[in-house]
Amino acid sequence: MDGNGRWARARGLPIAQGHHEGGEAVQRCVRAAIDAQVPYLTLYAFSSENWRRSEEEIGNLTSLLQFYLRHKLEELHSLGVRLHIIGEPERFGSTLCQELQMAEARTSANTKLTLSLALSYGGRAEIARAARALARKAADGLLPPDSITEEHLASALQTSGIPDPDVVVRTSGEHRLSNFLLWQSAYAELVFLDVLWPDFSERDFSRVVSCYAMRQRRFGGRPQ
Repeated sequence: MDGNGRWARARGLPIAQGHHEGGEAVQRCVRAAIDAQVPYLTLYAFSSENWRRSEEEIGNLTSLLQFYLRHKLEELHSLGVRLHIIGEPERFGSTLCQELQMAEARTSANTKLTLSLALSYGGRAEIARAARALARKAADGLLPPDSITEEHLASALQTSGIPDPDVVVRTSGEHRLSNFLLWQSAYAELVFLDVLWPDFSERDFSRVVSCYAMRQRRFGGRPQ
């Protein structure tokens, strides 16, 4: 979800306002996903590289996340949304981490939409973490090294149990993955929108769905 800062600067507003408007766009995106009967949605909210930003901006983002957890969670729950956190949320401190865990528990039985929120997330770090987990199993004699398959590694990722994404969307006119779901996106369709995230609308979501519907997915094979 890229472009909050640029959106704010273009309007002479503080970056915090851009993040607030980005939060509104999240709600529109979630509702659009439910309306389109999309069962899984993953939002890249804060990358592992975003820690390089100013303390003020990180503080604003943290406060915004706490606001939505405290004031919008019940709305998500009533819509049938299951919240799933990936990344390293513990880096945000014990209070926020505990609130995230409570939000996951509160919504765990919901089935309308699984909303994965990537917080302090990096695709390379996730793969490295999964490799370490498999290495420990091998060292303990629980898993022969020569038997390790792609399925073993996928099952050790934080997205285990969630299908690989059919489509990855990048907003704000950027054309790169920026360390997002690197393993999982191997065969995802890529869609790049010249839309700053705070301006992302239900119409943009429909554009993505329409674009995806026109793609021919072959997974290395030939069309029939």
